[in-house]
Amino acid sequence: MPHGSFHPLPARPSRLAAAAFAAALAAAVLPGAAASADGDEPAAVHARLETPAVFDDAAGGDANADDPAIWSHPDDHGGDLVIGTLKQAGLAVYDTGGRQLQRVAAPAPPRPGDEPGRFNNVDLVYGFRLGGRTVDLAVVSDRGRDTVRAYAIDPAAARRHRAPLTDVTDAAAPPVFSASPDEVNDQRTAYGLASWPDGKGGGYVALSRRHTTRVGIVRLEATAAGTITYRRVRDVDLPASFPLPGGATWTPCEDPGRGPQVEGMVADEEHGALYAAQEDVGIWRIPIGGGSPKLVDKVRDYGVPATYNPETDECEVSGPDPGAGGEHLTADAEGLTIYRQDDGEGYLLASSQGDNTFVAYGREAPNGYLGRFRVAPGRAVDGSEECDGAMVTSARVGDFRDGLLVVHDGFNTPDVVDGNGEVRTNTDFKFVDWKQVAEPLDLDVTPGDWDPRD
Repeated sequence: MPHGSFHPLPARPSRLAAAAFAAALAAAVLPGAAASADGDEPAAVHARLETPAVFDDAAGGDANADDPAIWSHPDDHGGDLVIGTLKQAGLAVYDTGGRQLQRVAAPAPPRPGDEPGRFNNVDLVYGFRLGGRTVDLAVVSDRGRDTVRAYAIDPAAARRHRAPLTDVTDAAAPPVFSASPDEVNDQRTAYGLASWPDGKGGGYVALSRRHTTRVGIVRLEATAAGTITYRRVRDVDLPASFPLPGGATWTPCEDPGRGPQVEGMVADEEHGALYAAQEDVGIWRIPIGGGSPKLVDKVRDYGVPATYNPETDECEVSGPDPGAGGEHLTADAEGLTIYRQDDGEGYLLASSQGDNTFVAYGREAPNGYLGRFRVAPGRAVDGSEECDGAMVTSARVGDFRDGLLVVHDGFNTPDVVDGNGEVRTNTDFKFVDWKQVAEPLDLDVTPGDWDPRD
């Protein structure tokens, strides 16, 4: 897939209607040039460094970067970590200079013909009580096997730049959504993930179900053997169809048999909210303790009628735009993350994947719009395109004294070709100094104001 000055749209079916296709193509050809519907230009920010490229082919171990998490060491910023999912290649652990410290393999298929493990999203739980000790956990959605996997983080190993993750997943941990091995192989499995502590040495994980509108919430539980399992406590089913002004109803166009799924999620336990990005719809705020979800922003193509064409394997516009869409997000709505400050203040960030930008909102309801930015190519590091996952922290991380934003790059450059001269699928993670984002958007820079262990 060619890169450089011209970046084609993804090879996978885009699900974009014709008008959105044109807008996305313009953004791909002229990075940084696309303005939002309300006329504001996205600020161009630049990454300071990036992780090593990974390649989604046999030679690269089928590694495809997706979602990062930033872990803060309890007493040594030199031991801070970034943990990223690589899908079928499992997990990678990086120091704050972007150097890889550890690779954790995804599980092999349990039977011939079964799906292998495929790690989709990762998040953190600080202060979990396990086997008489308190540990920090990296929790992962294994999309291939429909499970939550848990890894204890060793601060001493992190400080020494040694492999810090140990698998503490209970061998008997059940599938999150599937009722049988055959259903697991159908791959309507655990997909997006967000986690939060319960304040009592435990934690919760929210998981979306692939190709559906369901979000399930599980409670993590320690076993007597010192491992971690979980139990389902609640499901939330988001809508698949939506009322429009004038009495019409809109259903987002998807592949046959699939619904408008959720992937990007983030929990704001201080405000009792789980945010979920329904890719073709927008961003939902779901009360953690129960209650009705509220759509806080919509994608631009919200309400645009489209029909699936089996000959082209595309959704094609089949009617006029009713004007019900939002002004800031271009589908897919993807990675969500929160810049946390003391006293519950801060910002919600979202990946607007269709135009390669990020949108900033207020952290507190009604989550007012604050601005947009793009991680653009710089002198030493290329930009971020088709970003799936992102994480931001206001805490100092390594040499990032003003906080850190880590974003996935779905089209890493420069191109690398295989032995047949074909361009390899190439992805990685970019590290962006928070001040780069905050200054052009007039946002706060508050290092040390918030501690994930408080």
